[in-house]
Amino acid sequence: QLVESGGDLVQPGGSLRLSCAASGFTVEKYAIGWFRQAPGKEREAISAISVSGRSINYADSVKGRFTISKDNEKNIVYLQMNSLKPDDTGVYLCARSQLTTAAMPARWYDLWGQGTQVTVSS
Repeated sequence: QLVESGGDLVQPGGSLRLSCAASGFTVEKYAIGWFRQAPGKEREAISAISVSGRSINYADSVKGRFTISKDNEKNIVYLQMNSLKPDDTGVYLCARSQLTTAAMPARWYDLWGQGTQVTVSS
């Protein structure tokens, strides 16, 4: 099971840190991805981190602003989001990959959380 938390209403330019807590498996042994579902838009891959944590990918839309990380001891994957924009609004979901690499396409992910809402608005 994956449970996301940390979503909130934030002003443009603000920051949030999302958490993806895993149970029933250890994130140390899996690649994990973050995705965003905005109203009226297709689900978008935001970031992914490999099993080792040494390989990370970001969507161009968030590169330089978002940072993904793993805490193997706590069994949590984080998404630090800075310089938030209104276009970042959406439900953020984390998912477990079937691959060991930081692959982004959603078809490689087999276990999904329910999501946490992020709203960026003044």
